[in-house]
Amino acid sequence: MQLTIPIPNSQKAVRLPRGIVDGGEEEFFQFCQANSELRVERSADGEIIVMSPAGGYPSSQNARVISELVTWATKDGSGIAFDSSGGFILPNGAMRSPDAAWVRLSRLRELSQREKQRFIPLCPDFVIEVASPSDEAAELRRKMEEYRSVGLQLGWLILPESRQVEIYTPAGIETLISPEAISGDPVLPGFTLQLALIWNPPF
Repeated sequence: MQLTIPIPNSQKAVRLPRGIVDGGEEEFFQFCQANSELRVERSADGEIIVMSPAGGYPSSQNARVISELVTWATKDGSGIAFDSSGGFILPNGAMRSPDAAWVRLSRLRELSQREKQRFIPLCPDFVIEVASPSDEAAELRRKMEEYRSVGLQLGWLILPESRQVEIYTPAGIETLISPEAISGDPVLPGFTLQLALIWNPPF
């Protein structure tokens, strides 16, 4: 199912009401595949959110983050890293695509082959969201709280413009001001993300 959705420069995202794609999970998956040039998410209420591709700085920052996570995950071997093209069906029915995510192998091995080929039906253990200039911080915070409410063990919301990092855990939220690095311990033992290239892009 292909749908042409123009997104004006002044508009951050297009929100399609519940029922636009009403054939269940398979039709929604095919809708996302047919419109793969766009980033698509679905709220717990069934609203479909369609976002335009990222600009230069956000794309570079996201690449940096996922590169660091993949490098660590490959060495650690206890889980798998995912980039922003990966979708997760959360326990509340929402489908989210965090900028970066990590899931323990023991949980992924419990899934069927078909589940592994579609949107992963679980909440990641760890997620990172990096705010772009077009993102609303309040909306990103709602998403982080949503992850936390359905099983997230650790989440980082990185806000480059204010040089802040909000850390989400089951115990609560902590805000760091202009940190040089952040540590994933104990959920991701030994993983540290250096933030210099996010605070000071090289181009």
